[in-house]
Amino acid sequence: MNLKHILVTGFVLAGSLLSAATWAADEVVENPVTEDGIVKIEWQEPKNFKDVEAGSDIQSRFEKRTFENITKGLNKEAAKLLKPNQKLEMVVTDLDLAGDVRPSFGATTHDLRVIKDLYPPRMTFSYKVIEDNKTVIVGDEKLLDFNFMHSTHSHSNRPNRYEVEMLKSWLKKTIEPQL
Repeated sequence: MNLKHILVTGFVLAGSLLSAATWAADEVVENPVTEDGIVKIEWQEPKNFKDVEAGSDIQSRFEKRTFENITKGLNKEAAKLLKPNQKLEMVVTDLDLAGDVRPSFGATTHDLRVIKDLYPPRMTFSYKVIEDNKTVIVGDEKLLDFNFMHSTHSHSNRPNRYEVEMLKSWLKKTIEPQL
């Protein structure tokens, strides 16, 4: 009986430690900032975003990877348009990824992101273009891409391709003419 209590206590303690370690690994940064080349993005209160839901990953890792992918993709296009002494800074206040996360009802152990025309990508943000430490362009945007499934890049397998394409289009239509 005494050995049984010791084993049960050991299992409970081991479970508590494992749970604490998992929680610590999933620690969320309140307002993460991603930077790649000439693009810097502050993601303001991502817990309040409409949809940045991880279907099959730890939420904090999914957010980090998503924010980094979007920043990297935007930098690739911004580097083509902006002058070498210019930088794009953004503060994203809302993000709704293309698609919607749906439960798999036992078919898999994870929920699935279903991509359909009904769930377009959306993003709300403020931005500024800085040239030699002076703000030259400033504004606020609410982007929505109803045509995301019909773009030439919709068949690509790149992560966050719909959101990156929406931002690339915004750069070409809004920022490039002002440069």
